[in-house]
Amino acid sequence: MATPIAANFTRLTSADLLKFKRYLVENVNRSMEGEPLQLGDRDQFIKQSLEEVYVQTKVNLPQDLRKQIHEILDELTGFGPIQPLLEDGDVTEVMVNGPKNVYIEKGGILMKSPITFDDDDHVLRIIDRIILPLGRRVDADSPTVDARLPDGSRVNAVIRPVAIDGPSITIRKFKKGKLSIQQLIDYGSLTPHMAEFVRACVIARLNIVISGGTGSGKTTLLNVLSGYIPESERIITIEDAAELQLQQDHVMRMETKVSNVDGKGSVTIRDLVRNSLRMRPDRIVVGEVRGGEALDMLQAMNTGHDGSLTTLHANTPRDALSRLETLVLMSGMELPLKVVRQQISSAVDLIIQQTRLKDGTRKVTAITEVVGMEGDTVVLTDIFKFEQTGMGENNTILGELKATGIRPLFSPRLEAAGFKLSSEIFMPGSVPKGQQRR
Repeated sequence: MATPIAANFTRLTSADLLKFKRYLVENVNRSMEGEPLQLGDRDQFIKQSLEEVYVQTKVNLPQDLRKQIHEILDELTGFGPIQPLLEDGDVTEVMVNGPKNVYIEKGGILMKSPITFDDDDHVLRIIDRIILPLGRRVDADSPTVDARLPDGSRVNAVIRPVAIDGPSITIRKFKKGKLSIQQLIDYGSLTPHMAEFVRACVIARLNIVISGGTGSGKTTLLNVLSGYIPESERIITIEDAAELQLQQDHVMRMETKVSNVDGKGSVTIRDLVRNSLRMRPDRIVVGEVRGGEALDMLQAMNTGHDGSLTTLHANTPRDALSRLETLVLMSGMELPLKVVRQQISSAVDLIIQQTRLKDGTRKVTAITEVVGMEGDTVVLTDIFKFEQTGMGENNTILGELKATGIRPLFSPRLEAAGFKLSSEIFMPGSVPKGQQRR
């Protein structure tokens, strides 16, 4: 016979259900205290403990409320309400704007999710679960934090007083399995001729900057390009939160460290770039330059560390140069602007512009050579460019990825590395049929 609680359970309010869930969670957590569990045993122990505590309550949840048990398991073993979103392969980004507003990106489109948190404290518990294993912290004195999930997904969290409407979590999901250049071609992100060209540029040790806006696919492209680096070379990667997936054997990965509670002990991108120069690197790959480390990166490129790769936030190749200028000036060195531009023009060989178009698709919209200086201006030449030709069904963007007809001035460097690219690659309209229009 059902207990009185079970008989009336369908009439309990959401507040009662919340109390019931918290009761189960607290009792399972209590049963785990002092248990020396290995990571692999922990999940199984939690499942068994949850079942035992549930049985002891003598509550018979109706079938339509059985999902509460799954939610509790997600709370104890995963990342709470957003765990199903993290397991959904079609969701590329998760955005928590306070406990009751959770948005996702799916197929390049933003949409609101029906998933919610109980309250601000619930969101804070999930933030703590993400950052504490990494030795990071977030509090009123340090209300923002960058971190990563065990699968490599990038996480940013912001709490009060900075986040006015409640704690926020933004997760850029990590793609399982590294994309290949052929997949990017199949997606229409670039053409076979563009792929052949950038492959030659990477192997020939040109210094390349990948420019693009937030969520445009810069890191994905950086991952693909880094795959062209020969196995015989020593690679140093430097990131805020490690997410690059280099397949080579000789890779030294470094990640920044935030300061401790006393405000000491931080290790910045700039510190790591400087240190990498003493580590006998053949290649330096910086996940993103966003501060004074830009000067150290340029100096490394100019002093024998050819073949370096990095990304930065900018909407066009010309904007990328302006952004680099600004970042160099943030280094604290009082350099004349012309000197900064000379440093950039002599260090950077190629800018690859990655763009997220309005229909959600991501493309390489320009591959641009940094030619040199003309007076006080850095000269740029587009080698490949995307030209929009119209709009298709469902507001899809139509256009062509094609060569401009200009062969880069660094072609002798490519030939010296064994790449004598055919003139067809640089001819307008020479892109193989079926690859231009998307």
